[in-house]
Amino acid sequence: MSDTITLAAETRDRVGKGASRALRRDGRVPAVIYGQNKEPTSVHLEEKVLMKALMTGHFMNSVVMVGGERTLPKDVAFHPVTDRPIHVDFLRIGEHTTVTVAVPVVFTDEEEAPGIKRGNGVLNITRHEIELVVDAADIPTEITISLKGREIGDTIHISDVNLPKGATAAIDDRDFAIATIVPPTVPTVEDEQLEAEVAEAQSAEAEAAAAEPNDDDNDDDKVSVQKKD
Repeated sequence: MSDTITLAAETRDRVGKGASRALRRDGRVPAVIYGQNKEPTSVHLEEKVLMKALMTGHFMNSVVMVGGERTLPKDVAFHPVTDRPIHVDFLRIGEHTTVTVAVPVVFTDEEEAPGIKRGNGVLNITRHEIELVVDAADIPTEITISLKGREIGDTIHISDVNLPKGATAAIDDRDFAIATIVPPTVPTVEDEQLEAEVAEAQSAEAEAAAAEPNDDDNDDDKVSVQKKD
Protein backbone atom coordinates (compact mmCIF):
# COMPACT_ATOMS: atom_id res chain seq x y z
CA MET A 1 0.00 0.00 0.00
CA SER A 2 1.30 3.45 -0.88
CA ASP A 3 2.25 5.76 1.97
CA THR A 4 0.27 8.86 2.78
CA ILE A 5 2.09 12.05 1.77
CA THR A 6 1.65 15.22 3.78
CA LEU A 7 2.09 18.67 2.20
CA ALA A 8 1.83 21.93 4.09
CA ALA A 9 -0.35 24.46 2.27
CA GLU A 10 -1.36 28.07 2.65
CA THR A 11 -4.59 29.59 1.40
CA ARG A 12 -4.30 31.89 -1.60
CA ASP A 13 -5.81 35.31 -1.01
CA ARG A 14 -5.62 36.22 -4.70
CA VAL A 15 -6.05 34.12 -7.84
CA GLY A 16 -5.25 34.81 -11.46
CA LYS A 17 -2.18 34.75 -13.69
CA GLY A 18 -0.46 37.68 -12.03
CA ALA A 19 -0.87 36.29 -8.52
CA SER A 20 0.26 32.84 -9.68
CA ARG A 21 3.40 34.23 -11.31
CA ALA A 22 4.25 36.09 -8.12
CA LEU A 23 3.89 32.89 -6.10
CA ARG A 24 6.16 30.97 -8.47
CA ARG A 25 8.84 33.67 -8.21
CA ASP A 26 8.77 33.06 -4.46
CA GLY A 27 9.25 29.31 -4.86
CA ARG A 28 5.59 28.45 -4.35
CA VAL A 29 3.25 26.39 -6.55
CA PRO A 30 -0.45 27.33 -6.94
CA ALA A 31 -2.93 24.50 -6.36
CA VAL A 32 -6.65 23.91 -6.03
CA ILE A 33 -8.59 21.40 -3.91
CA TYR A 34 -12.05 20.46 -5.16
CA GLY A 35 -14.73 17.79 -4.80
CA GLN A 36 -17.25 16.41 -2.27
CA ASN A 37 -19.75 19.08 -3.30
CA LYS A 38 -17.70 21.75 -1.55
CA GLU A 39 -16.37 25.03 -2.85
CA PRO A 40 -12.90 24.74 -4.41
CA THR A 41 -10.09 25.89 -2.15
CA SER A 42 -7.15 27.76 -3.71
CA VAL A 43 -3.85 27.09 -1.94
CA HIS A 44 -0.13 27.22 -2.62
CA LEU A 45 2.65 24.76 -1.78
CA GLU A 46 6.40 24.96 -1.33
CA GLU A 47 7.97 23.93 -4.64
CA LYS A 48 10.93 22.09 -3.11
CA VAL A 49 8.70 19.94 -0.91
CA LEU A 50 6.36 19.23 -3.82
CA MET A 51 9.28 18.21 -6.03
CA LYS A 52 10.47 15.77 -3.35
CA ALA A 53 7.00 14.22 -3.28
CA LEU A 54 6.90 13.99 -7.08
CA MET A 55 10.27 12.23 -7.11
CA THR A 56 8.90 9.33 -5.06
CA GLY A 57 7.47 7.96 -8.30
CA HIS A 58 4.06 7.20 -6.78
CA PHE A 59 2.73 10.69 -6.11
CA MET A 60 -0.23 10.31 -8.46
CA ASN A 61 -1.48 7.12 -6.78
CA SER A 62 -0.96 8.22 -3.17
CA VAL A 63 -3.30 9.79 -0.69
CA VAL A 64 -1.99 13.32 -0.04
CA MET A 65 -2.92 15.33 3.03
CA VAL A 66 -2.95 18.95 1.83
CA GLY A 67 -3.44 21.53 4.54
CA GLY A 68 -5.28 18.95 6.64
CA GLU A 69 -7.57 17.73 3.83
CA ARG A 70 -7.41 14.18 2.51
CA THR A 71 -6.95 14.31 -1.26
CA LEU A 72 -5.86 12.42 -4.34
CA PRO A 73 -3.68 14.21 -6.93
CA LYS A 74 -5.52 14.46 -10.25
CA ASP A 75 -3.23 16.61 -12.39
CA VAL A 76 0.18 18.29 -12.24
CA ALA A 77 1.04 20.93 -14.85
CA PHE A 78 4.70 21.49 -15.70
CA HIS A 79 6.49 24.37 -17.40
CA PRO A 80 7.21 23.35 -21.02
CA VAL A 81 10.84 24.51 -20.88
CA THR A 82 12.03 24.14 -17.28
CA ASP A 83 9.80 21.17 -16.31
CA ARG A 84 9.10 22.87 -13.00
CA PRO A 85 5.63 22.19 -11.54
CA ILE A 86 3.39 25.22 -12.06
CA HIS A 87 -0.01 24.00 -10.85
CA VAL A 88 -1.59 21.02 -9.07
CA ASP A 89 -5.18 19.81 -8.87
CA PHE A 90 -6.27 17.76 -5.83
CA LEU A 91 -9.55 15.86 -5.41
CA ARG A 92 -11.05 15.68 -1.91
CA ILE A 93 -11.76 12.13 -0.80
CA GLY A 94 -12.98 10.34 2.29
CA GLU A 95 -10.90 7.82 4.20
CA HIS A 96 -12.56 4.91 2.38
CA THR A 97 -13.65 6.58 -0.84
CA THR A 98 -13.54 4.30 -3.88
CA VAL A 99 -11.08 5.87 -6.34
CA THR A 100 -9.64 5.10 -9.77
CA VAL A 101 -5.85 5.31 -9.93
CA ALA A 102 -3.13 4.36 -12.42
CA VAL A 103 -0.74 1.94 -10.71
CA PRO A 104 2.72 1.17 -12.20
CA VAL A 105 3.47 -2.39 -13.36
CA VAL A 106 6.73 -4.07 -12.32
CA PHE A 107 7.96 -7.30 -13.93
CA THR A 108 10.11 -9.80 -12.02
CA ASP A 109 11.80 -13.20 -12.53
CA GLU A 110 13.16 -12.51 -16.02
CA GLU A 111 15.99 -14.96 -15.26
CA GLU A 112 13.38 -17.69 -14.83
CA ALA A 113 11.61 -17.00 -18.12
CA PRO A 114 12.86 -19.55 -20.70
CA GLY A 115 11.69 -17.40 -23.59
CA ILE A 116 13.94 -14.56 -22.41
CA LYS A 117 16.80 -16.46 -20.77
CA ARG A 118 17.33 -19.17 -23.40
CA GLY A 119 15.37 -17.93 -26.38
CA ASN A 120 16.67 -14.34 -26.22
CA GLY A 121 13.08 -13.14 -26.42
CA VAL A 122 12.16 -9.53 -25.73
CA LEU A 123 9.55 -8.38 -23.24
CA ASN A 124 7.22 -6.06 -25.15
CA ILE A 125 5.25 -4.05 -22.57
CA THR A 126 1.99 -2.62 -23.87
CA ARG A 127 0.78 -1.20 -20.55
CA HIS A 128 3.23 0.29 -18.06
CA GLU A 129 0.34 1.19 -15.76
CA ILE A 130 -2.98 -0.43 -14.91
CA GLU A 131 -5.97 1.64 -13.88
CA LEU A 132 -7.51 0.14 -10.76
CA VAL A 133 -10.66 0.85 -8.80
CA VAL A 134 -9.70 0.58 -5.13
CA ASP A 135 -10.44 1.81 -1.64
CA ALA A 136 -8.49 5.02 -0.98
CA ALA A 137 -7.05 3.40 2.14
CA ASP A 138 -5.63 0.45 0.17
CA ILE A 139 -4.02 1.96 -2.93
CA PRO A 140 -1.10 -0.27 -3.99
CA THR A 141 2.26 1.29 -4.82
CA GLU A 142 2.79 -1.09 -7.75
CA ILE A 143 1.51 -4.26 -9.39
CA THR A 144 4.12 -7.04 -9.55
CA ILE A 145 3.94 -9.57 -12.38
CA SER A 146 6.20 -12.64 -12.44
CA LEU A 147 7.65 -13.81 -15.76
CA LYS A 148 8.59 -17.22 -14.36
CA GLY A 149 8.06 -19.99 -16.93
CA ARG A 150 7.10 -17.61 -19.73
CA GLU A 151 8.01 -18.60 -23.29
CA ILE A 152 8.29 -16.69 -26.58
CA GLY A 153 4.81 -15.99 -27.84
CA ASP A 154 3.23 -15.82 -24.38
CA THR A 155 0.92 -12.89 -23.73
CA ILE A 156 0.15 -11.66 -20.22
CA HIS A 157 -3.46 -10.51 -19.82
CA ILE A 158 -5.13 -8.73 -16.94
CA SER A 159 -6.78 -12.06 -16.06
CA ASP A 160 -3.29 -13.48 -15.37
CA VAL A 161 -2.55 -10.84 -12.72
CA ASN A 162 -3.24 -11.30 -9.03
CA LEU A 163 -4.67 -7.93 -8.07
CA PRO A 164 -4.64 -6.74 -4.45
CA LYS A 165 -7.65 -7.70 -2.35
CA GLY A 166 -10.60 -5.44 -3.09
CA ALA A 167 -9.04 -3.98 -6.26
CA THR A 168 -10.58 -4.39 -9.71
CA ALA A 169 -9.46 -3.28 -13.16
CA ALA A 170 -11.10 -0.07 -14.34
CA ILE A 171 -11.43 -1.66 -17.80
CA ASP A 172 -13.80 -4.55 -17.17
CA ASP A 173 -15.26 -5.22 -20.62
CA ARG A 174 -12.31 -7.15 -22.06
CA ASP A 175 -9.29 -9.22 -21.06
CA PHE A 176 -6.69 -6.68 -22.19
CA ALA A 177 -3.02 -7.50 -22.76
CA ILE A 178 -0.28 -6.04 -20.59
CA ALA A 179 2.86 -7.54 -22.15
CA THR A 180 4.03 -10.11 -24.69
CA ILE A 181 7.31 -12.00 -25.06
CA VAL A 182 8.31 -11.62 -28.70
CA PRO A 183 11.10 -13.30 -30.70
CA PRO A 184 14.45 -11.54 -30.95
CA THR A 185 14.86 -9.20 -33.89
CA VAL A 186 16.99 -10.86 -36.59
CA PRO A 187 18.38 -8.68 -39.41
CA THR A 188 16.97 -9.71 -42.80
CA VAL A 189 18.76 -9.74 -46.17
CA GLU A 190 16.83 -6.59 -47.08
CA ASP A 191 18.09 -4.84 -43.91
CA GLU A 192 21.70 -5.73 -44.74
CA GLN A 193 21.32 -4.55 -48.35
CA LEU A 194 19.84 -1.25 -47.18
CA GLU A 195 22.70 -0.71 -44.71
CA ALA A 196 25.24 -1.43 -47.49
CA GLU A 197 23.52 1.05 -49.83
CA VAL A 198 23.51 3.75 -47.16
CA ALA A 199 27.20 3.18 -46.40
CA GLU A 200 28.06 3.32 -50.12
CA ALA A 201 26.13 6.56 -50.57
CA GLN A 202 27.84 8.14 -47.55
CA SER A 203 31.25 7.09 -48.91
CA ALA A 204 30.48 8.62 -52.32
CA GLU A 205 29.40 11.88 -50.70
CA ALA A 206 32.62 12.02 -48.69
CA GLU A 207 34.74 11.46 -51.80
CA ALA A 208 32.84 14.15 -53.72
CA ALA A 209 33.31 16.63 -50.89
CA ALA A 210 37.05 15.91 -50.77
CA ALA A 211 37.36 16.50 -54.54
CA GLU A 212 35.71 19.95 -54.42
CA PRO A 213 38.11 22.96 -54.60
CA ASN A 214 38.69 24.80 -51.35
CA ASP A 215 37.17 28.29 -51.40
CA ASP A 216 39.90 29.60 -49.11
CA ASP A 217 42.60 28.43 -51.58
CA ASN A 218 40.81 30.26 -54.40
CA ASP A 219 40.78 33.45 -52.36
CA ASP A 220 44.54 33.15 -51.79
CA ASP A 221 45.13 32.78 -55.55
CA LYS A 222 43.15 35.94 -56.24
CA VAL A 223 45.19 37.88 -53.73
CA SER A 224 48.44 36.65 -55.30
CA VAL A 225 47.37 37.73 -58.77
CA GLN A 226 46.40 41.16 -57.52
CA LYS A 227 49.80 41.59 -55.90
CA LYS A 228 51.56 40.50 -59.12
CA ASP A 229 49.72 43.16 -61.07
